[in-house]
Amino acid sequence: MVALSYFVPPVDLAHYFGAMYLFTADQPRVADHTRADFAQIRFMLAGSGAYRFVDGHRAETPECCLLGATSAATHFDVHGPLQVFGVSVLPLGWAALRAGDADAASDDVVDLAARFGPGWTDMLSALRRIDDPGSAEDIFWAFIRDHLHPVPDAERRFIEVVDRWLADEQSPRVEVLQETTGLSARQLARWCNRLYGAPPKYLARKYRALRCAQVLAREDLEWAEVSGDAFYDQSHFIREIKHFTGLTPTELRERASIVIRLSMKRAELKGGIARLSQIS
Repeated sequence: MVALSYFVPPVDLAHYFGAMYLFTADQPRVADHTRADFAQIRFMLAGSGAYRFVDGHRAETPECCLLGATSAATHFDVHGPLQVFGVSVLPLGWAALRAGDADAASDDVVDLAARFGPGWTDMLSALRRIDDPGSAEDIFWAFIRDHLHPVPDAERRFIEVVDRWLADEQSPRVEVLQETTGLSARQLARWCNRLYGAPPKYLARKYRALRCAQVLAREDLEWAEVSGDAFYDQSHFIREIKHFTGLTPTELRERASIVIRLSMKRAELKGGIARLSQIS
């Protein structure tokens, strides 16, 4: 059995965090990959494993894990039975947690207990004692509220603008973001690296590909119908989809694993989840 259940965050935290989830795999081993994504908080309720990132390095998964934003498809290999309780950390949530520069943590893992204190281990122990995911939600959100710090207004406004830029345009153009924010290319890169884990041009590539991947997964369309004029040609389209999802368009449509198919269902959550989180 492999199951992935999603839960929307409370209204007051919906700009800080994406969907909460419970992933269960009643198997001795699960080896697969996930697409490029936001940072994640993950509690290993059962099982153990490791990630292999796009640059080839491998990292063991801490029991209380903060996975940085990933810049490409990321492989994981876990020994089960597996149960993971997690939540997507949006850029505003990253800033409010005071987790440091996002680019320093991208494509890597951090032990939450080692970074932020033993309270995270206590949270893991509490989650392991709970059978009802609804109860786990209440306990976790109460815990996380106590760990959030005020975010400066300038950072809030910047995140709002970048989120809207990435979510609204099929192929986000950096010059549009420069014009909207009034920031120079160097300033934009510095802010995006610190809060999103990558410079704006790379973020534009990432969300352009992920948006197309969502369409490919649910509709039987030709590549040109999906991409419009966002890619140079079909080869460029295939390379970008493969880089950010780990699958070619054909594989995504016809041979995606159960893990990939289940993770794509996050886009179907209605209300209470940030628009950008439905794409990534």
